[in-house]
Amino acid sequence: MIYTWPSPAKINLFLYITGVRSDGYHYIQSLFQFLNYGDTLKIVSNTTGKIELFSEKKLILNTENTIIRAAKLLKSKALYYEKTNCTTLGAKIFLNKKIPIGSGLGGGSSNAATVLIALNKLWKTKFTLEELAQFSLKIGSDIPAFIMGKTSIVEGIGEILNPIQRKEKWYLVVYPKIQILTKNIFSNFLLESTSQKKTIQLLLQSPFSNDFENIVSNKFKKIKTLLSILSIYAPTRITGTGSCVFSEFDDKLSAQKIFSLLPKNVQGFIAKSVNTSPLHHVFYKKNIHI
Repeated sequence: MIYTWPSPAKINLFLYITGVRSDGYHYIQSLFQFLNYGDTLKIVSNTTGKIELFSEKKLILNTENTIIRAAKLLKSKALYYEKTNCTTLGAKIFLNKKIPIGSGLGGGSSNAATVLIALNKLWKTKFTLEELAQFSLKIGSDIPAFIMGKTSIVEGIGEILNPIQRKEKWYLVVYPKIQILTKNIFSNFLLESTSQKKTIQLLLQSPFSNDFENIVSNKFKKIKTLLSILSIYAPTRITGTGSCVFSEFDDKLSAQKIFSLLPKNVQGFIAKSVNTSPLHHVFYKKNIHI
């Protein structure tokens, strides 16, 4: 069975750090919004017992890649829970990469979520979404939100999800060709103070912001300049702890107009927000049920 599976990008409409655990993990409150833009993964299941990842027709052997880690994690959980004869479970995974690394758009986490959901179906391991979300925390704290696939206010270290419905908007997302790895931001940059935890109602009523924006923009002048320019035309912020800057519009035409004003060498795209992840739409469209 072969399918091409979406692996959508996300933006953080707000991001607040509300505390730090003794093990170094940060408590957050963030609004995860999916976009109708992202990577795609073609997955061919087999019985070789091997997990192979290809991108641009080249075999990737990096065992730290979230795709490989997710597939191996699912296989180990299937063995532990005696779901199937998992020693023969294998797959060839072909990645079409559009989400830049270190951009704050959640590419690595999204890829892992797509692999867990797809292989859970293809391998017939029959874990629930909630079980997959719990397993995925071993790889990354953003992955549960991608697995559950709904616009959500995310709390805790990423495991507490509060689904909400938001009016769908259009976003101009600009990538300044700077890679900012989340682990480096959290380990090398100290927030002057943490934010006070708020109720969901208050979070949605308050102006949206990102606790890392000053840190990132002061470190990278190119990002600071983009924020300054785009803020003239529309609400503009960085997403997550990455380098991408996004501006929010009510319609596609307005986003296109502002994009056309930017220098021709600026890398970016325009996408619509969606309340249900494109990955989940695949199941309804193809009548595939988890």
